[in-house]
Amino acid sequence: MSTRETSSFQPLRILVVEDDEDDYFIICDYVRDIPGKRIEMEWCKDYQEALDAMHQSSHDIYFIDYHLTGQTGLDLLTEAMIDGCRAPIILLTGKGSPAIDRKAMQLGAADYLIKSELNTEKLERCIRYSLERSYSLRKLQESERQYRNIFERTNDVIFLADLNCKLRQVNEAATTIFGFSRNELLDTSLLDVLAHNEDKVWLSKQLDNAIRVDDYTVELVTKNKEKKFGLLSASIEIDLNGDRYIQGIIHEITLLKRTEEITIQMEKLEAKGRVIRTLAHEVRNPLNNIQLSVANLKSATAEQTLEYLEIIQRNSKRINDLINELMDSTRFYKMKLAVVSLQSVMDDAMEVAQDRLSFSKITLRLHYSEAPAYALADREKMRIAFLNLIINAIEAMEGSKGVMTVAITAKSDFHEVRIEDNGCGMTEHAIVKLFEPYFTTKPHGLGLGLATTHAIVISHNATIHVTSVLEKGTTFTLAFPAVHR
Repeated sequence: MSTRETSSFQPLRILVVEDDEDDYFIICDYVRDIPGKRIEMEWCKDYQEALDAMHQSSHDIYFIDYHLTGQTGLDLLTEAMIDGCRAPIILLTGKGSPAIDRKAMQLGAADYLIKSELNTEKLERCIRYSLERSYSLRKLQESERQYRNIFERTNDVIFLADLNCKLRQVNEAATTIFGFSRNELLDTSLLDVLAHNEDKVWLSKQLDNAIRVDDYTVELVTKNKEKKFGLLSASIEIDLNGDRYIQGIIHEITLLKRTEEITIQMEKLEAKGRVIRTLAHEVRNPLNNIQLSVANLKSATAEQTLEYLEIIQRNSKRINDLINELMDSTRFYKMKLAVVSLQSVMDDAMEVAQDRLSFSKITLRLHYSEAPAYALADREKMRIAFLNLIINAIEAMEGSKGVMTVAITAKSDFHEVRIEDNGCGMTEHAIVKLFEPYFTTKPHGLGLGLATTHAIVISHNATIHVTSVLEKGTTFTLAFPAVHR
């Protein structure tokens, strides 16, 4: 059909190219007897005039006589097809000739008819089949054009190869990604663009066994030996002749791969940073005590000097212990569980915090149950957790006005540990984010102490709860599963 679509409201326009007017009228008589169609017939006997009409695509179908003055219908058919005529062309001849028939079909004719055998029924069937075939062919060409555009314009490498992986067809993206020309790629193997032998062996084995490959990550080799990565998908297909071939796609992920590598490096750096910040947080407390002691030594009496030196010694030992713990990296992750008294663990934490309590002039109130509150715990880890809560309470209070209450209550099914201060308190927003790493309300805080405490408590199958009122204080309540001895 021509570029002008026909419908039930439009007549079917037919051009007959015939140098014999009598033959034209005979054809018209047959065509006008075709039922159910509105048909407009036109006659043209001049070769060039016919070629111009076909170039303009002003008709829906063309009947061309083989014998034209000075030239043949095959010549006109050839020029019309070269000129891009899309409407069906039917060649007419006075006598049947298999050679002319084959030649006409090879050149693109929709049909070949012998004039002496024409009748209304044969012309109707010829017109109907030719129009239907032309429409189907045009739709097929349009579909091919669309897929060809996808094939050429996609950023993914699309390829066809024989069963030996020799490339038979590639798109433009392949030349862009690999840096080879199309001819260079068609002279090579799919395996040649893979960087590692193990990938070549694996892919060959999969395809030899007709196993479909989906999104297999491969390192690619470009013409300039540049490192690239892709996701390879490939499968064995069968063409219309029954021959098997390989078709596939390579989706380049070089940028994504590099981003992943950068992310991994950043995560490693962040992990190192967390260790350093944790160490800094743990070292800062004893270091502050040492600095305060040194400052007070300048004006201290002999008796006070001895006391300050003991403080410096204790806190120096604490720093040394922290460094030893950092050096033993596995120790941080392994829990050394044992049945311990929570009161004794709290006493250990209080001993470490004693210097801060003294310098800050905080009033301490201890309330322990007489019965030991036994729990299954890592003594060192729980001491760190308790110490963090104690230091947090000290820093929230104002010197001599500060009062801290530490209570441990032993119960039948669980033991309760409560650490309460009358400090500045916290907002509801701060309470919600309190245990998140690096969240802090302190000007020089790191936001690691309470996050570490929370992790330690949870790892002991215990719970921690906080209540706080601004300008009145904060209470941390911990509950540990009881262990009976």
